[in-house]
Amino acid sequence: MDIITEDYSIKYDTETSTIHWQGIMRLNGKEYNPIAELLNEIAALEPSQITLNLQKLEGLNSSGITMLGKFIFKLAKKKTIGLLIQCSKKITWQQKSVKNFQRLMPKLQIEWD
Repeated sequence: MDIITEDYSIKYDTETSTIHWQGIMRLNGKEYNPIAELLNEIAALEPSQITLNLQKLEGLNSSGITMLGKFIFKLAKKKTIGLLIQCSKKITWQQKSVKNFQRLMPKLQIEWD
C-alpha cells in the first residue's frame, strides 16, 4: 500500500494507521487518482483513527490540496474515523492550508512540530 517515485513517497504503516508523506508533489489533477484510491482503501479498513504525517511533505500544489480536502470531507461524513494531521511550521504551504481542512472536518486534530 505504498506509492514511491523519484519526487515523493507515500507509505502506510498498518500498525499505527499512519500515512507518511515525503517529498514534493506537483501533479496534474488526474495524476492524484492513485493516491486518492490509496487513501480510500485505507479508510475502507475502518481504523478508529488515521494519521496523516505531512511533516516531510515539502510541496503540494492546489490539485493535491483539493484531493486531500475531498478525502477529509469523506471522512467527516463517515463520522466513525478520527483524523490527526501532523504538520511542520517550517513548511509554508502547510501553514497556509492545513487549518482550512478543519472547516471540512471540525473534529480534525492538528499537531505542529
